[in-house]
Amino acid sequence: MSDAQKTGTGWLATLRKPSVRYSLLSLLGGGFVAGIIFWGGFNTAMEATNQLEFCISCHEMRDNVYQEYKKTIHYTNRTGVRAVCSDCHVPRDWIHKMGRKIQASQEVWGKLTGTIDTREKFQAKRLELAQHEWARMKKSDSRECRNCHSYDGMNMEIQNKTGKKKHTQAALADSGKTCIDCHKGIAHELPEGAPTEE
Repeated sequence: MSDAQKTGTGWLATLRKPSVRYSLLSLLGGGFVAGIIFWGGFNTAMEATNQLEFCISCHEMRDNVYQEYKKTIHYTNRTGVRAVCSDCHVPRDWIHKMGRKIQASQEVWGKLTGTIDTREKFQAKRLELAQHEWARMKKSDSRECRNCHSYDGMNMEIQNKTGKKKHTQAALADSGKTCIDCHKGIAHELPEGAPTEE
């Protein structure tokens, strides 16, 4: 047996051996406290990445989509309710949120490798990026839109004729329509070549 194997086996044996110095209760209590500290730190970090300031901390977002978003009703409106990036782009429930955070690591990779670090590069990839987001929203039945908007909460009588017709049709369970089908470009400019409605 090589020295490396002996060392590996030695560590494994040490981990399996009962503790002589600490009681099982101390070890469990310490593990519990460490778990709470880890979980609290992890959740704090996740929430920090959901803040508008974090989202626009890279110039790709600040100089492009953020400037467009500031001109929309989601940024400034008569009620003073503002939807920030995470309201539309990050699910609220934990499992889907973690999936989205893992998916967002590709966006961080784009930042690190410089594939969207200029306005020209961003515009060249914009349709592809938008299509990924539209597909995600379609697959989730526009879950993040529905966190704030619902057919039950809409007063269709005060909507314009087209809106009333489309919302009434979309509200049918078997319509297959979801918010993003008609509302592409609601908070950001549509990329060149993008369909506005399916």
